Amino acid sequence: MLGFHQTGFADLTLGHVVLICVGLTFIYLAIVKDFEPYELLPIGIGLILANLPGTGLLVQPQETGGEVGTAGLLGVLIEFGLLRYTVLPLLIFVGLGALTDFAPLIARPRLFLLGAAAQVGIIVAFLGALALGHFGIAEFGLEEAAAIAIIGGADGPTTIYVTSRLAPEMMGITAVAAYSYMAMVAIIQPPIIRALTSKREREIYMEPELREVSKTEEILFPIVCLILIILLVPRSAPIVGMFMFGNLLRVSGAVERLSDTAQNAFINSITILLMLSIGASMPAELVMRPETLMVLALGLVAFACGTAGGVLMGKLMKIVTKEPFNPMIGACGVSAVPMSARVVQRMGQEANPSNFLLMNAMGPNVAGVVGSAVIAGILLSVLG
Repeated sequence: MLGFHQTGFADLTLGHVVLICVGLTFIYLAIVKDFEPYELLPIGIGLILANLPGTGLLVQPQETGGEVGTAGLLGVLIEFGLLRYTVLPLLIFVGLGALTDFAPLIARPRLFLLGAAAQVGIIVAFLGALALGHFGIAEFGLEEAAAIAIIGGADGPTTIYVTSRLAPEMMGITAVAAYSYMAMVAIIQPPIIRALTSKREREIYMEPELREVSKTEEILFPIVCLILIILLVPRSAPIVGMFMFGNLLRVSGAVERLSDTAQNAFINSITILLMLSIGASMPAELVMRPETLMVLALGLVAFACGTAGGVLMGKLMKIVTKEPFNPMIGACGVSAVPMSARVVQRMGQEANPSNFLLMNAMGPNVAGVVGSAVIAGILLSVLG
């Protein structure tokens, strides 16, 4: 019979208990509230497993000298999937590309400006983290500041990739922050949008029907973007390359079976492994520190500032454009696809029941994905 000292209870700390409760909360939100269940459910399980003492699940191959059979399952996923080769967050971009419809952005290329403006959140968080480090409040250097700042792009896989390259010790908390704020888009964005727009602006009707985009345009768009963006920012190649490849599978029409696989079985499988690994990257020893709360706060500030930056650019475009332009769609410049577009659609119909902003909102939404990938490449070029 096992003695008490041989059970996990002997090594269970308050930090473990707190994070197990956080994991249970994520599971509750995923199942009961339907908040991003694809992400929060496996993250919650990973969190719980990471904080049950004595399992050996987190032992990484490098810690055992690579001896066969000595590493833990989650340790293998973390080392090879996230830290050493970073294959999981990059592979998921293939599926994301296959799920993305660029037609609204191709129909109105000027919406790229909204995606660019929303990246201001990344800049604000970067400067904020550097300030905390400069004044000795937290141990944040340039790399840590960049990993925190990218949360403002509201793009989970990009956050994971940048963090793994620059500040791997912060992997769990930055990823969870990014996905948590994506799940709370419907809570975070509406107050900011209302504060920056008038009721009359929210009522502005935009034609829901965009110009028809040709098949040739849809095929050329990912190819041209891939070449131009990577030539401008070579370090963005892993993200942009996989994302545009996935989109080409979708629009080419030549490989329907591969497109269907990328949109379903492939991305679902990678999501399970990636989110489980992210949750497992949060043992109490790494997370229960004052810096964790600062990361969460800076991530929230970044997301809020990104939303505000997009809305303010939308207000500017409303002034200079010759056709009705609802500035709310600027909030979709963050990369939270398609959650922020749904928020704007709902708010638009609340203000004006005849409004149907979803297609217009999807343009800046996908522009935000491209924008955050470019910013990630720049950060990696300068700091990586």
